[in-house]
Amino acid sequence: MQTSKGSPSHRPGLGRSALLGACLALVGCAAAPPPIAPPPPQQLVAIAPAPGPHFKVGQPYRIFDKWYYPEFLNYYEAVGVASWYGSSYHGRLTANGEIYDMHALTAAHPTLQLPSVVRVTNLKNGRSLVLRVNDRGPFIKNRLIDLSWAAARELGFERQGLAEVHVQYLGIAALDEMPIRPGEAREYASLTCDLAAPRRLVCAAPAAAPGAQGG
Repeated sequence: MQTSKGSPSHRPGLGRSALLGACLALVGCAAAPPPIAPPPPQQLVAIAPAPGPHFKVGQPYRIFDKWYYPEFLNYYEAVGVASWYGSSYHGRLTANGEIYDMHALTAAHPTLQLPSVVRVTNLKNGRSLVLRVNDRGPFIKNRLIDLSWAAARELGFERQGLAEVHVQYLGIAALDEMPIRPGEAREYASLTCDLAAPRRLVCAAPAAAPGAQGG
């Protein structure tokens, strides 16, 4: 909202010269007080619209008339169909407040706690990757897990779009760990944790050894 700045000619009353002459003509006329500077304009401070990366299990939710029931698990293994998602979601917030990077080795799962570390193996070619699960999905019938574009490429099915995979849960992912891209000589650290209370995790030391991705 703009504030108009008026000129002295627009203000009612005597001008400064006339006022000064009147004061000098009067005995005991006190000097006029100095003008008070107007307060500086208020500054708008941007407030983050969503929290940063955080641990999340979540409440049951419904997508396309199907209910999903997130839960905290210490053991999870499954075989099913993997798909991948890419540029249309690149740069958006994930379900636990991270930023989706299609070039990083990450994945989405409809019910696992976030963020988690899983090993995904392409059963057709035997390739295997350790991935960070930091998002929800896929929400299409009979699909088990959604991989980033980079992960699908490393596992050899980015052109086909789908692959039968084995998924094994390894542990909780560290919130402050940087995303891993293909070719980096490290794997995501996994933490062995118990959910002592709805908002309290008790975790052991990281159980990860540096090593190249792929297999």
